[in-house]
Amino acid sequence: MATKTKRPYLYEVDLMRIIFICGVLLNHTTSTFEGRIDNAAASQLFLEATHLMLHFTRMGFMFMTGLVLTLNYYNRKHEWLKFERKRFVSAGIPYLAWNFIVMFLSIEVGVNFSMANFKADYIDAIVHGNQFYMYYILIVLQLYLIFPLIVLMFKKLVNHHTLIMSISFTVQMAILIFIKYFLPHIDDSHWWWWFKAYGENVLTYQFYFLAGTYASIHYKEVKRFINTHIKPIAWITGILSLGTVGLFFFDTDVLHLSMGATMSVHQPYMLVYDIFMIAFVFWVGLRFAYWRQHGLWPWIDRWVHNVAKVSFGLYLVQTIPLAMLAFILTKISLPAWAMVLCLPIGYVFVVAVAFGISWFCYKVPPFGILIGRNNLHFKKRVEATQEKITTVVEEQKLTPENRK
Repeated sequence: MATKTKRPYLYEVDLMRIIFICGVLLNHTTSTFEGRIDNAAASQLFLEATHLMLHFTRMGFMFMTGLVLTLNYYNRKHEWLKFERKRFVSAGIPYLAWNFIVMFLSIEVGVNFSMANFKADYIDAIVHGNQFYMYYILIVLQLYLIFPLIVLMFKKLVNHHTLIMSISFTVQMAILIFIKYFLPHIDDSHWWWWFKAYGENVLTYQFYFLAGTYASIHYKEVKRFINTHIKPIAWITGILSLGTVGLFFFDTDVLHLSMGATMSVHQPYMLVYDIFMIAFVFWVGLRFAYWRQHGLWPWIDRWVHNVAKVSFGLYLVQTIPLAMLAFILTKISLPAWAMVLCLPIGYVFVVAVAFGISWFCYKVPPFGILIGRNNLHFKKRVEATQEKITTVVEEQKLTPENRK
């Protein structure tokens, strides 16, 4: 009888998830503070000039999605209809639910929406993914549709994976050059929204998804490469990180771009920065996996594991603590420099509240489905009960009385 080999648990993935989601929350927390600081203040310029340093987190999320999906499904029997149903339920229900919940709460506190237009606004948010940072979920739903084709491509071209990534990188760079230097001068008013709203288009992030797939398939080789070359990777990552400040002033003072375009993640420079930053975070995750086997405090291990469990939830619910933070900041009157010093406190507040909501959903049925973790284990409980009954019956058959 064939035995099923259990896939080893990759503890480094847990820490990578946490770093990327906490980076996303820091990014959005910083934006919230920027909105409360006078535009003429030097503190505002400091936050704006350093903001691009944090923008690797979005692409890190995309990379992790490709990595985890491939780890889970690449070597399985391909029942793609079952895959699509499971993934669309696990991501689709939270997508529909949190759009509804946050929009309703916004109406209750009198912000941005009205009950009279609720239906139209809700449908628009679902279709376009342009509210409450839900664009990522819409992109992932698109990825689920094409993921079987990605797997098929890598399996059919098994000896050409490096070529696939080379072409993908070239295409990604071309897309970013077009978005930054050509698209602003083109009339796209007649374009389909999926092309105009390139931030919600899965093809805009194709390289990161494919990179995650590649890293999963060639995990040992990627791991060995990063560990061997970590010194130059770390140095280049640090230089590129500081270089984002230069990119900011280049975009504003030389190209005279708007602040929105200046802060955009869709720039050629950011592609190179993202690659090195993802590799560096990968190494940090590998070090964590090593440390946990060599004397890491158990409470840190438990903390990382628990936060990783609800990392998707942290992303989904982030609008609530960010809105709470924005409200609190409206009640505070401080100099710009003091407001910047309060940023770590605000960040801890956002992470704590997001974790609290997510952990509640995770632990209390049936709310786990709101963060992609169904905690209604009816089937498992029935199977466990049946197994227990079978065991009792078998034990009774072996008693001396039954033997007679």
